[in-house]
Order: sequence, then structure tokens, then C-alpha cells
Amino acid sequence: MSHCSEGLRNGGAKRCAVCNGRFGLVRHYSWRTSLCSKKCLDRFRARREADGNWVGDLFAGKSLTRSDFRTGPA
Repeated sequence: MSHCSEGLRNGGAKRCAVCNGRFGLVRHYSWRTSLCSKKCLDRFRARREADGNWVGDLFAGKSLTRSDFRTGPA
């Protein structure tokens, strides 16, 4: 007889971290994150790289301007 607590200990990712899709026969991993496809793997890596870029700018002493934060057309 299984208990709910057993499922929590042995549980892993049930869905893709990027698109929330179901896993197929193959799982892709990046930074201990389960992903469903090569496309999601590429999107995850691009997002991590973009997240790391602005942090690196702060530590490198680059001064950020308002245009660095602009998301829409100028």
C-alpha cells in the first residue's frame, strides 16, 4: 500500500519547466531542469544566458541607462 508521502520523496518533474508540456520518450536536462524537447532546451539556455548578461554588466561596472531597460520600440 503506497502513501502520499512516498510519492513526494520519489517524485520528480512531471512537466516541462518551459512549456509545461508532457514528457515523451526522451527528456533533455539543463542545470538539473527537466525539459521536454530540444526546442525547450534551446529556449531555456537562451533565457539563462539573457538573465546572466545583466548581472555581469553590474559586476563589470558598466553603467546601465534607461534605454537598457526599454522593451518597446523607441
